[in-house]
Amino acid sequence: MPSSDPGQALAAPRYTHTAMLLHWLLGIALVTLFGLGLYMADLPFSPQRLKLYNWHKWAGVSILVLSLLRLAWRLVHRPPHLPARMLNAMPRWQQMAHQGAHHLLYLLFFAVPLLGWAYSSAAGFPIVFLGLWQLPDFAPVSPDLADALKPLHKLSAMAMAALVLAHVAAVLKHQFIDRDGLLQRMLPGRR
Repeated sequence: MPSSDPGQALAAPRYTHTAMLLHWLLGIALVTLFGLGLYMADLPFSPQRLKLYNWHKWAGVSILVLSLLRLAWRLVHRPPHLPARMLNAMPRWQQMAHQGAHHLLYLLFFAVPLLGWAYSSAAGFPIVFLGLWQLPDFAPVSPDLADALKPLHKLSAMAMAALVLAHVAAVLKHQFIDRDGLLQRMLPGRR
């Protein structure tokens, strides 16, 4: 049963400030990078398109680093348990979807940028991060491998976008329908 007591909703254990910062930075970066990827994919070949592809690669490497930091933080600082009142109000399938979606998101945080890096390497376009540091190639130059990796990068990015949308929809359901205070666990501010 949803809680209508705002004090009870705020009493739920919260994530650390570092976990919140990494969550929101990664979320904003993913949405921005996905939008950039959709925009640049159909652009005609031009200096502008090349610049956007470089920005896309730099952002992908940054997301990979943020994901590593987030995973390291999570391994050392376990997320707070859902309060019993929230767990009891959630059907078993929602609890399983909650766990499964988080695990799959973490997998995709790494798979999407690594597939993009491998594709870029296989296509013969090394990543020069911020135009300063050339990163090692992640795969040998191979047009056939590049042709195989490109749709995998796109498909995994689409899967991550769908999961992010499902995650946001679930949070909004908890916030506005269940009114159980779940969102407050990840919002900065007073405890």
